[in-house]
Amino acid sequence: MLVQGRHVGLAVMSLLLLWQEAAPIEVPLDPMIRQSMKQPPTIVRQSLKDYIVDPRDNIIIECEAKGNPLPTFSWRRNGKFFNIGKDPRVNMRKRSGTLEIGWGRPEDYEGEYQCFANNDHGAALSNKILLRVSKAPLWPKEVLEPVVVAEGSPLVLTCNPPPGLPPPYTFWMNSAMMPIPQDRRVSMGLNGDLYFSNVLPKDAHTDYSCNARFLFTHTIQQKNPFTLKVQTNEPYNDTLSYNSSDPYSGRKVAESTPTILSPSGTDSSKMVLRGEQLLLECIAAGLPTPSIKWFKKGGDLPTQKVKFENHNKTLKVVSVSEEDAGEYMCMANNRIGSIQHSISVEVKAAPYWLDMPANLVLAPDENGRLVCRANGNPKPHIQWLVNGEPFEASLPNPSRQVLGDTIIFRSVQIGGSAVYQCNASNHHGYLLANAFVNILDMSPRIMGPKNQLIKVIKTNHTFLDCPFFGSPIPLLRWFKNGQGSGLDGGHYRAHINGTLEIMRARAEDEGTYTCVASNLLGKTENQVRLEVKEPTRIVRLPQHQSANRGSLARFDCKVQSDPSLPVEVVWMKDDKPLSLGWRLKKEEESLSIPNVNEGDEGTYTCTVTSEIDQDSASARLSVLEEASLNPSVSSALPTDRPDPPLDLDLSDPAARSVRLTWIPGNDHNSPITQFIVEFEEDRWQPGTWQNLSSYRGDHNSVILQLAPFVNYQFRVIGVNAVGQSEPSRPSPRYKTSGSPPDFIPSGLRGWGTKKTNMEITWEPLLDLQRNGPNLQYNVWWRRKDSGEEWNNVTTAGSKHVIHDTETYVPYELKIQSTNDYGNGPVSNIVIGYSGEDKPTDPPTDLRVSKVDSTLVHVHWKPVDPSTILGEFNEYKLYYWREASQLKNLPVNKEVKNKGFHSTAAQPSGVLGELVPYSHYKMFMVVANSGHEGPPSNTVEFTTKEGVPGAPKFFRIVPWSDDHIRLEWDTPQEPNGILIGYQLKYQTVNGSRVGRQRVETFLPNETVHTMRLPYRSARFKFSLSALTRVGAGDEYVEEAPYSANEAYKKDHVDIATQGWFIGLMCAIALIVLILLIVCFIKRSRGGKYPGGRCMTAFSNLLVRDKKDLPLDNVDQKEQDGSFDYHSDEDNKPLQGSQTSLDGGVKESDDSLVDYGEGGDGQFNEDGSFIGQYTVKKDKDETEGNESSEATSPVNAIYSLA
Repeated sequence: MLVQGRHVGLAVMSLLLLWQEAAPIEVPLDPMIRQSMKQPPTIVRQSLKDYIVDPRDNIIIECEAKGNPLPTFSWRRNGKFFNIGKDPRVNMRKRSGTLEIGWGRPEDYEGEYQCFANNDHGAALSNKILLRVSKAPLWPKEVLEPVVVAEGSPLVLTCNPPPGLPPPYTFWMNSAMMPIPQDRRVSMGLNGDLYFSNVLPKDAHTDYSCNARFLFTHTIQQKNPFTLKVQTNEPYNDTLSYNSSDPYSGRKVAESTPTILSPSGTDSSKMVLRGEQLLLECIAAGLPTPSIKWFKKGGDLPTQKVKFENHNKTLKVVSVSEEDAGEYMCMANNRIGSIQHSISVEVKAAPYWLDMPANLVLAPDENGRLVCRANGNPKPHIQWLVNGEPFEASLPNPSRQVLGDTIIFRSVQIGGSAVYQCNASNHHGYLLANAFVNILDMSPRIMGPKNQLIKVIKTNHTFLDCPFFGSPIPLLRWFKNGQGSGLDGGHYRAHINGTLEIMRARAEDEGTYTCVASNLLGKTENQVRLEVKEPTRIVRLPQHQSANRGSLARFDCKVQSDPSLPVEVVWMKDDKPLSLGWRLKKEEESLSIPNVNEGDEGTYTCTVTSEIDQDSASARLSVLEEASLNPSVSSALPTDRPDPPLDLDLSDPAARSVRLTWIPGNDHNSPITQFIVEFEEDRWQPGTWQNLSSYRGDHNSVILQLAPFVNYQFRVIGVNAVGQSEPSRPSPRYKTSGSPPDFIPSGLRGWGTKKTNMEITWEPLLDLQRNGPNLQYNVWWRRKDSGEEWNNVTTAGSKHVIHDTETYVPYELKIQSTNDYGNGPVSNIVIGYSGEDKPTDPPTDLRVSKVDSTLVHVHWKPVDPSTILGEFNEYKLYYWREASQLKNLPVNKEVKNKGFHSTAAQPSGVLGELVPYSHYKMFMVVANSGHEGPPSNTVEFTTKEGVPGAPKFFRIVPWSDDHIRLEWDTPQEPNGILIGYQLKYQTVNGSRVGRQRVETFLPNETVHTMRLPYRSARFKFSLSALTRVGAGDEYVEEAPYSANEAYKKDHVDIATQGWFIGLMCAIALIVLILLIVCFIKRSRGGKYPGGRCMTAFSNLLVRDKKDLPLDNVDQKEQDGSFDYHSDEDNKPLQGSQTSLDGGVKESDDSLVDYGEGGDGQFNEDGSFIGQYTVKKDKDETEGNESSEATSPVNAIYSLA
C-alpha cells in the first residue's frame, strides 16, 4: 500500500510539472456581455442548515439561483424526489425555488430538504436544510413536597425544564414575579438548577419557582413552586437586619469545608467545537461561602478571551480554538479548607474552509483546476459531485481527472460546462460548495466608447484605453494612422488590459490610433484620436505690491495657451470669488483696482482654466498711507519696486546646507525690507519655483538648510514697500546626497472597512522628505496584548489591508519609512481596530416615566458591551407620533431619532420637543460606529395636554366707518381640547400704548364684529386659543385703516393721472390760441378791448373750473394718525358733490343762473360776457375761495 501510494504521489507531481495551467478568464461587468454569455446555475440564497420555524407562521424554505438561461428548480425531501404539484398546501414562487407551505399541520413537513437549480449547462445544489418546528411543551404536572434543610447546609433546587426546540431560557422568580436574588452564596447553574452554598433562615420561602421562556413562541412556562423550610438550632429573629459579615446573627452554626456541587466528582470532561463558546462551571458548598478561583494546567488563562461570570463560578471562553484545549482547574476555598476540581477540555472542529473552490471560466483547449481544501477535527472526508451526482455515476470525461481534493481539467471543449460540488464532512458537520466550470467561446468585443477623442498636454503621460473581451482571450495590438507594425517600445508601452501608455506626449504623437483584438473566432477594432496641446501657462505673473490709498493698483496675468483650447480667467481674493463691478475691472491681461482703499488689501489669485489643464498665480496687495514710510525721504522722490538681485553665488557646501550670496538690486527710493529665496528641483516638480525661506532686507549672504537627494537651483526676490522685484537669474545647480528618511509617516491608523478586515492607512511622505530613491514603508501589526510576534509588510503605497480578522479586535500598529540608503525612525505604537459588525443584542426593558406635555423620561437596560461588536457610539431612540388624541386630526408620522451616549449601569435620558396630547411609539437600538443592532421592545405613551399653537390665520377687515370684522381659524396644533379664544386689544400711538382690554369667545366662534371705541386711534390685536392648560401662542395684527384711510388707499390723486394732465395741457393750449385771437382783433379795431377780453376768458376758465369734481383730501395729524372729519368738513366744492364711494353727482349749475331772469341776454356778437361778469362777482363772495385756491385749475387760472 505504501509503495502504491508513493507511485500515485509521483504521478501527480509529474502531471503538475508537465501541465501548464492557463489563467482563468475574468468576465467583465459589462451588462451586454453578461446578458449574452451562457452560464451554469449559481445558488445565491438559501435557508439555514438547521432551520427552526414557528408553528404559527407560514413555512418558507428559501432557494434562489441565477444563471443563463434562467434555471428551473426541483426539491428532494429526506433524500427522495419531492413532488410539489401533488400537495396543494405547497407552492413554489415564480422564477424561484422558494417553497411556501401555507396551511395544515407544520409537523407533517419536518424533514431534510435540498434544492436543485438546473439549466442547460449544469445543476447547482443547496445545503441540506433540516426543517424542524419549534416546540414549547408544558411543564409536567407534579406535586412538590416541602424541602426541609438544616441551617448552614447546602441545597440544590432542581429545575428540569421541559425539552423545547430550541431549548428554553430558564430563570427563577418568586410569587411576586421578582427575580430570586443571586450572589456568591445563591446562584443558578448552567442546567437551570438553583444552588445554595449554605442555607440561611431568611431563605425559608414558599414560592421558589423555576420559569422557562421559549424564544420562538414568546411563552413562559412556570414550574410549581418549591417550599423551603429551614431548621434552626436556635431561635431566629427575622426582624433584625441582615449582616453579611455575620449572616447567622451571632448564633452558633457549624462551619464546613468546601465541597463541589457541580460538576460532581473530582474531575470531569468537556467537549467543545472550534469557534463556539466554552462554558465551564464550578459551584461549591461550604460554610462560610467558598470563593472560586480558576487555573489552566501547564499555562496561563488566555486573558483576551476569558470572562468570569456568575460570581466567578462560570468561566467563559469566546470563539474557542485548538490552543484552548487542556486541563482547567477550579479551586473553592474558605477559612476551613479548600477543594479542587479538574475539567479536561477537548476541542473538536466541524469542517472549515482552507481553500474554497471558485467558479472557473475557460476557453476551448485551455487548462484549469478546482481545489477544495478543508480542515476539521477529525479531518473531514472530501467528496466531489458533478451536477449533484457522484462522480462515479456521471458520464466519463477524458478532459478531467480527480486527484484527491483537486480536479484537473485539460484541453476542455465546448459542451463541457458543468457545476461541481465539493462536500467536506466529519462527525460534527459538513460543508457544501458549488463551483461551475464554464467553457466559453466568444468572438472579440471592444467594450469602450467608439471613436473616442483624447486631448493631452504636451510632455504629459497619457493612456489610450481599449478594453476588450473574448474567449479564447484575444490578442490586442495598436497601430498608428493605420500603418506600420504594432506599437510597443520606446516611449510607447502596451498593457495586457488593452491600454496603450504614452510616456511623454509629443507633437508628432498626434494622430489616429487603432486597437485590433483578434482570436480564433474573429477580430474587431476601435479607433482613438489623440490631439497634443500646448500647456496653459501664466507667463507674466501677478507680483506682490504695495499701493498708496487712493491710487491705482494693477496685477498682471498674461496667459499663453494652445490656440484650439478656449480658456477662462477667474480672479479670486483671499480664496473667494472676486466680485467685479464698476470699480474693479478685469482686462485681457490684468486686473485693475482704481482708488485703492483698506478693503482691497489681501491676496489676489489669477486662475486660468482650459478643458484639460489649468494654472494659477497669486500676489498680495498691501495698502499704504499716502505719506512715505520713511519720513526722512522726501515725498517728492518717486518710488518703485526694487531691481532683481544680482550675481548669485554658492559656497560652503555641506551634506544638507549651502551658503547663498547675492548683490541687492537698486531699491528705487524705498528700502528693501525682505529677501525671498525660492528653489526649483528637477526630480519631483521640474520647472516649479517654491518658497524656501525669507530673510531681513539687510542680509545678502545666508546658509540654506536643504533636504537630501534633491538637485536644487535658487533665485532671490527683493521686497520693499512698493512691491516685489522680478526674480533674479537662477543660481548654479547644487545636488545634495541621499540619506535614510528623517520623518515618520503621520496619520497612522487602523480601521475596518468590513467585519473581517482591518485597513492600515497613513499619510505618505512629501517628495522632499524622501531623502533617496525607492521610498517604501515597513508596516508592523499584531493583536494587542496577545504576546504574539509582529507581522510586517513592505509597500510603496499608503495603505495595507489585513484580511480574515475577528470582529472588532484591537491591534498594535507601527510604521517606518525606508529607501535605498536605509531605514528611518520607527513610529510609536498606535492602536487600531478591525472591522465592526452589527450589534447582536437589543436594549431591554425600555420604559418611560414622568410623561409631560412635550417631554418624557426614558429608561432602559444596557446591552452587554461584548455584544456591541464595535466601538460604542450611542443608544439611538426612534420615535414617531402615531396619532392625536383629538379625532380626525391628521398628524405627521415621520420617524425621528435621538441619540443617548450614556454608559451608566442604569441609563436614562430625556426626550423633548414632543407634540402635546398625542399618542407616540418608540423603540431603541444600540449603535456602534457603523451599524445598528436589533430593536428593543416597542413602547407606547401619551403626552399630556398643553397650550395650543397660534390660530392658522387672523384677519381684520374694515366693515364700516367705525366697525371692523375679525376672522380667524383653529390652530394647526390644538395640543388639547379647545375651550375658547382670548382676544386682547389696546390703542397704539407711536411708542405709547393704551389700557389693554380682554374678550373671550367660545371654541366654535371664528368671526366677531366690533365697534371701535375711538375712531381716530390705531389698535393692536392679539388673539390666542385656550385649552385647560392655558393660553397658547398669540397671533398679533395691527388695526385696519379707518374709513378715510381706506378711501385714500383705494383711490388715487386725480392730479397724478395722465388723462388729467393731458386735459390741462389742452385747456392751456386753447386759452393761448384765444388770447392770440383777442390781440389780433384788438389790433384790427375789434369790439373787445384788451381788458374785457382778458376778463371774459378768465371768467370762462373759472366757470370750467367750477364744473370739475375734486377728491376729498384728509388732513394728516402730526402724530401719524388720521382724523375722521365731519360731514360739514367734507362738503364738496361748489358745483360738485362727492359721495362716499368716490362718485360725483351732476352739477346743479346752469347757464341760466348767470343771466337776468329765466333767459340769458347775449350781445349782438353772441357773447354774454357782461352778464356773466356781474353774476360771477356775486358768486365769488358766496363761494369757497380757499378750496378754489388750492385747486390745480386755479393755479393755471392764476398764471393766465
